[in-house]
Amino acid sequence: MSVLIDADSLGRRLAAGERTALLDVRWKLGDPHGRDHYLAGHLPGAVYADLETELAGPPSPERGRHPLPDADVLQAAARRWGVRDGDTVVAYDDLGGMSAARAWWLLRWAGLIDVRLLDGGLSAWTAAGGALESGEVTPPEGDVTLRPGALPTLSADDAAGLAAEGVLLDARAGERFRGETEPVDPRAGHIPGALSAPTTDNLDPAGRFLPPDELRARFAALGADGSRPIGVYCGSGVTAAHEVAALAVAGIDATLYPGSWSQWSSDPGRPVATGP
Repeated sequence: MSVLIDADSLGRRLAAGERTALLDVRWKLGDPHGRDHYLAGHLPGAVYADLETELAGPPSPERGRHPLPDADVLQAAARRWGVRDGDTVVAYDDLGGMSAARAWWLLRWAGLIDVRLLDGGLSAWTAAGGALESGEVTPPEGDVTLRPGALPTLSADDAAGLAAEGVLLDARAGERFRGETEPVDPRAGHIPGALSAPTTDNLDPAGRFLPPDELRARFAALGADGSRPIGVYCGSGVTAAHEVAALAVAGIDATLYPGSWSQWSSDPGRPVATGP
């Protein structure tokens, strides 16, 4: 199945009445007002998906800032969003897919097959002439059955092994990778052996994913061409999902480390590297 859907294709799909569950996943580090932004204006029929409470479990040093949610919590949320078995799910945000990719990856991990990211997000929709509506959307209760574990994940030990024997990509900003700054997590730096691959470099200036051939070239330059196992982490497993999506657009499989740096850096027994 395709990872992305463009605004025109989504518009045609909705106009034709094809079964589509729209998820608004607006969330930004340091901005707790995603729901308010949703209420002010969202794609027609879209339901707000709360990243902190529905797309993640309770934070802890042992599991990280955004651990995977319990299966029953995620299924209850998906049914609240109105998702039915067989639906196509489209997630979007206003951040180039950085937060919406969490919903994309999580629902694929939970066994759904046809999950897409709206390429370019909210701005692409409005640029294509798409209308917005305000207020809360409460769809009929869905009946979807989720089966978590459909995608593999990495533990901290797995990530350390990939850094040594495969390819481990760090999707955070370069200054955080290098240890020059750390605004959130206990220690600054990166997992020894990881390579810096900032998620923002997956996008063009309009916030759309780069074409597949450009993404393949980007990742090949890092040694992530699919010839060796690839893992991805970030601060808390959110934007790393965007990198997994970008690799998928390029036709390359990669595995997410959900605990990411927030889990790794909380363990004093884990080594930390700094510098380029």
